[in-house]
Amino acid sequence: MGLLLSAAPATVKAQLEYTINAGTITITGYSGHGGALAIPDTIRGLAVTGIGPSAFNSTALNSVSIPGSVTSIGAAAFENCSDLTNATISMGVSSIESNTFANCSSLTSVTIPSGVTSIGNYAFFDCNLTSVTIPNSVTSIGNYAFSYCNPTSVTIPGSVTSIGADAFWNCFSLSSVFFQGNAPTVGFDGFFHDANSATAYYLPGTTGWSSPFAGLPAVLWKVAIQTNSASFGVASNSFGFNITGTTNVPIVVEACTNLANAMWTPLLTLTLTNGLFYFSEPLQTNNTGRYYRISSP
Repeated sequence: MGLLLSAAPATVKAQLEYTINAGTITITGYSGHGGALAIPDTIRGLAVTGIGPSAFNSTALNSVSIPGSVTSIGAAAFENCSDLTNATISMGVSSIESNTFANCSSLTSVTIPSGVTSIGNYAFFDCNLTSVTIPNSVTSIGNYAFSYCNPTSVTIPGSVTSIGADAFWNCFSLSSVFFQGNAPTVGFDGFFHDANSATAYYLPGTTGWSSPFAGLPAVLWKVAIQTNSASFGVASNSFGFNITGTTNVPIVVEACTNLANAMWTPLLTLTLTNGLFYFSEPLQTNNTGRYYRISSP
């Protein structure tokens, strides 16, 4: 076991306890006073590859950044960190274990990296997450994983094949669940108490859907830009087009200027009332091209 004392701008002095095994380091405890913590990727020249079970349980951290050298985070590693508001997990971690961030009631932002394949039971239980986007590497979401969270929308990638019991139980603010693939299996009460306000949206060409789905009304999310319409193109120094699709589905109009290195900017969020909306904006003359797409919120 060892002890590291480090200091960096905009962070607090951090005291990290650790063990060394086969030339790598696992963080096992923390005795600092809280605040912002950037976990180092090396200690004494050895790579930090793990965060042990309950290593930061009940500490006063308000933000944490986990480096790319870390490949494993133990169960309940950050459980009961009630001051924690954001967490950044770099590439390398393959799973979010049970209770990892459970009862982090101030947590509003977390980055789940691509490469994570499973989200364990109670992983984000009773966090204050306002939106949840799950990377398309994840195949399973555990029981109670996001229960008592506070998202208004959730995006479930097509890679997810199973969602555990009560996974989104009592997410009272949830209004939209966007499924990008075939219908996954959902455990008992997976969306219990969300059915009063939430709607499940699924894409054309996907299978296994019926309404209700897991207690939620299920609606086909089918939207298109009408490029062959007379309204498409330049008029009165503006560029515009009709958007048609399923009545009352939520959409976002986005634009970018370079498809080779696309950085999509949201322009307008709306509900497709009566299945039709005309979008227009003033001509953008400061770029050589401008591209549009429709996505879910």
